[in-house]
Amino acid sequence: MPDSPPALGHPDLSIVLPVHNERDNLAPLAAELHAAVGDRPVEFIAVDDGSTDGSGEELRRLAAADPRWRVLRTARRRGQSAALAAGWTVARAPTIVTLDADGQNDPVDIPRLLAALEEDQGLGAVVGVRLGRRDSRWKRLQGVVANRARDAITGHRVTDTGCGLKVIRRDRLLRLPRFDGMHRFLPTLLVRDGARVRELPVTHRARRYGRTKYGMWNRAWRGLRDALGVRWLIRRRLPADWEEVT
Repeated sequence: MPDSPPALGHPDLSIVLPVHNERDNLAPLAAELHAAVGDRPVEFIAVDDGSTDGSGEELRRLAAADPRWRVLRTARRRGQSAALAAGWTVARAPTIVTLDADGQNDPVDIPRLLAALEEDQGLGAVVGVRLGRRDSRWKRLQGVVANRARDAITGHRVTDTGCGLKVIRRDRLLRLPRFDGMHRFLPTLLVRDGARVRELPVTHRARRYGRTKYGMWNRAWRGLRDALGVRWLIRRRLPADWEEVT
């Protein structure tokens, strides 16, 4: 962490971190985020989603040392979708970066995804595709099965729905329907709303500390249920095919 962090000012970028029991991963990740954004006007919005391991205290320590950090806290655990939505709702910047707080997403990739979004004003989002995944073979298999099942049900192919690293225009996010599990379908929901989404390869790393919060069976059941709901939304989308004639 820099000795004299940049003043907050008015950010042009909001980085949203959903946090659940990631205390030991937070300080190393914060240092990497600071290095990745440099002097760019940015705010870091960490949403403490019912942590019980001291993550909240660690986040408040980061905020006390650097005014760019903002900390939200839920009364009890609400899940990753609720944490992300809370973060981008209070965000002050027009561009949102999301990434997981476990350190498996490498902040060094953020500038490249941002550049792709800024170079093409017609894009609504740039989303990461994890290369060389540093997960167990079993977990990688879960991801492949889940991705293909969602694609088949929704009719929209997304290479890696589980990658947390995304850069999205905030006005696009605010238009999306909100429901538990929506974070797994953000590219599909954005396309449903008329946005163009680009995929780019990103680094994936092994966890430093802690363990994953999700297993095969809760992924499978929730993913199937949510995919059916997203298909319902897609089929009932109202087309914006009107124009003013007088």
